[in-house]
Amino acid sequence: MALLPFATLSSMPSTPYKIKEETLNVPFFLQPLAEGVDLELVEVPGGEFDMGSPPEELDRTEAEDPVHRVKIPSFWMGTYPITQAQWRVLVGFEKVERELEPEPSYFKGDNRPVEQVNWHDANEFCQRLAKHTQLPYRLPSEAEWEYACRAGTITPFYFGESITTDLANYCGQDRETNNRTSLGYYGRGSRGGYREETTPVNYFNAPNRFGLCDMHGNILEWCLDRWHGNYDGAPTNGSAWLEGERDYFVLRGGSWNNDPSNCRSAYRNLNSPEVRVYIIGFRVVCAIREPPPLFAL
Repeated sequence: MALLPFATLSSMPSTPYKIKEETLNVPFFLQPLAEGVDLELVEVPGGEFDMGSPPEELDRTEAEDPVHRVKIPSFWMGTYPITQAQWRVLVGFEKVERELEPEPSYFKGDNRPVEQVNWHDANEFCQRLAKHTQLPYRLPSEAEWEYACRAGTITPFYFGESITTDLANYCGQDRETNNRTSLGYYGRGSRGGYREETTPVNYFNAPNRFGLCDMHGNILEWCLDRWHGNYDGAPTNGSAWLEGERDYFVLRGGSWNNDPSNCRSAYRNLNSPEVRVYIIGFRVVCAIREPPPLFAL
């Protein structure tokens, strides 16, 4: 068991939000990858939640409709997005389907998330890890991702009704894009900074109740699912929606270059599985119920 700090936002009459520090017991395990390089995963307990956004949520889109009840079995999820150090180790593992670029990221740093990886690259990473460890590693389903991000909350962010650049990496400044003004604040929140680059994972030390970090902002994350324009006919058992309308795949979480509204728990995005850009990375899940045995180096 691990004691992790937990940051929340609380409504206040005079100042809209403030950080409150708590502690929480969170089960986790370390998967050794190489000397000095581990993959940390936390247990996401099974449960049910309402997937999508309610009609009153600010800046919601039709893609987040209809709200539907989903039952999720327990699984283990990477505490952080995959880092560049972890990526380099897996590049040296046995190829399954395709070659991987050793240094794809635009913003360099061992503990920064790997980016400029497409969906096929992320899937290859998971396949190599699964083959090397004999454990069922893969990308998360979209339902697993949102359930894990919310961690029992129903607000737009697991912090609460709004978000600040003291807790997450996104664009906290107003700007003009495509002849429209994008706001650097959300709801009753305030404007903030714009770092214009990724930050190291766990830079903010602000995990949710499941112990997961960087779920809002920093890097968009690939999911296993193909894209659908809404949730009509979506699975309700937490599995990935593999048959799709087009050859596009789901992205979740927002990035350093996104507005705060695009970092909400319910926000959905999409892209071609071939695209590589410096706002897209991924994290992994291990789809077993019990803590897996550690793989010996």
